[in-house]
Amino acid sequence: MTSPCVYIVGAGPGDSGLISVRGRRYLESADVVVYDHRIQAGLLRLARPDAERIDVGAAAPRPFDQEAISLLLVEKAREGKSVVRLKWGDPFVFDSGGKEALFLHEQGVPFEVVPGIPAAIGVPAYAGVPVTYPDAGDVVVLVRGHESEHDAAPHVDWERLAGIDGTLVCFAGAKQVEAIVHALVEHGRSRDESAVLIYNGTTPAQETITGTLADISARARTGRQAMLLVGRVAGLREHLRWYDARPLFGRRVVVTRAAEQAGELVDMLEERGAEAILAPTIRLAPPEDLEALDRACAEAGSYDWIVFTSANGVEHFMRRLLANGDIRDLKGPRICTIGPVTAQQLSRYGVRADLTPEEYRAEAVAEALKARDQIRGRRILLPRADIAREVLAEELRDAGAVVTEVAAYRTLVAAADRDGDHDVYRMLLDRQIDAVTFTSASTVRNFAKIFGAEQAADLLRTTVVASIGPVTAEAAQQLGIATTVMPKRYTTPDLVDALVQHFQQPSTVSLTS
Repeated sequence: MTSPCVYIVGAGPGDSGLISVRGRRYLESADVVVYDHRIQAGLLRLARPDAERIDVGAAAPRPFDQEAISLLLVEKAREGKSVVRLKWGDPFVFDSGGKEALFLHEQGVPFEVVPGIPAAIGVPAYAGVPVTYPDAGDVVVLVRGHESEHDAAPHVDWERLAGIDGTLVCFAGAKQVEAIVHALVEHGRSRDESAVLIYNGTTPAQETITGTLADISARARTGRQAMLLVGRVAGLREHLRWYDARPLFGRRVVVTRAAEQAGELVDMLEERGAEAILAPTIRLAPPEDLEALDRACAEAGSYDWIVFTSANGVEHFMRRLLANGDIRDLKGPRICTIGPVTAQQLSRYGVRADLTPEEYRAEAVAEALKARDQIRGRRILLPRADIAREVLAEELRDAGAVVTEVAAYRTLVAAADRDGDHDVYRMLLDRQIDAVTFTSASTVRNFAKIFGAEQAADLLRTTVVASIGPVTAEAAQQLGIATTVMPKRYTTPDLVDALVQHFQQPSTVSLTS
């Protein structure tokens, strides 16, 4: 985006992964993001950290609000900024995108429309209901109504709709389901016709209710908007459901690692159906004084071994090395990494680890180094966190090595325990969380600092605690927090697999059900 423009982007019906490649590209480079309230927090995190974010409320605003939104888009564009208007679903399907585009045209402001997956298509697909199917009729009708706050059915020709041989997809307001069903039956639609109600479609909170026109309104959830599908295709739901059949579907899992590190864990949890709630207890920062780190980078070639005990250590060390030197400075020393994730982070800089122990903990690193090399007298550099355990350095020194420790980064307590609309403290108190994950001793200790040590132990007593390894579990135990789940291998993928295995046990019941 090289010139001021408004990009009206469809974000899809909920799942942040459903935005188009083009829409994501515009979102990642926008100066201003103007978004509907229903846009997922995970999607907004794709925007630049310095981008202005403006929540303009409901996806179908009242006329007065719509005028204000249109004026806002024009104002921001005339300030010379690139603007993404991020809209729920598709901008041109039962949405105000057309009005906004026309207003921009009238004001002479350049715009572009990026289609999104309409809720009427994406939501049924996630519920296992195709809107068309051979021999299930040749017509699909979309009926608006989701923005209504009253209990009357939309003003459409119900007699003609009732007689259509095909699928009806209705955006039903919280009070409209009964009126819509009544209008269809009253005008001749069979009471035995299959019907489906879908709430919170394409999100981990998705709920699907099946039935017929005779009983579906009695099963509706009070006070909640829904997608209502009527037609023979609704009967395919039990055969084609996939989204809510995933192993962690419906589980709420808290991720406590730093926000800049959390992406992999969040993605893996969501791929398995969980609602991942990002609640960082730590944040990473460079050392207050970079002199020692820069000196270690400058002298890197003089060491016999460089040992990285985390992917963060690799990232912060390499960042300073490349800021002041050259990757060729690492030609002399051999390199040891504590696990495959750390080794993978190193490989992104074109550097291969010489040694990665089978067990991913400091004690195993020391044993592997002693078995690999006569380390007495060897110069070993340990770039790591400012609060890292002393076990590794002590064992290497006891074996006669000359060890230089340098703080590559600082681990600080995060400022808050909220992720958008999620109040993690309240959710834990109300037993609305299924699991809390800890990926380092620091995440556990900082969790206790944020909530208070005694209160943290009480809050976690009624939920599953998943620790990535024994060091993390030990730190939790010292705070009175019992670990429920711990993988045999101390990696993020194995932690997620261990959670899946735990929740698939017959005796495991969801706290959020």
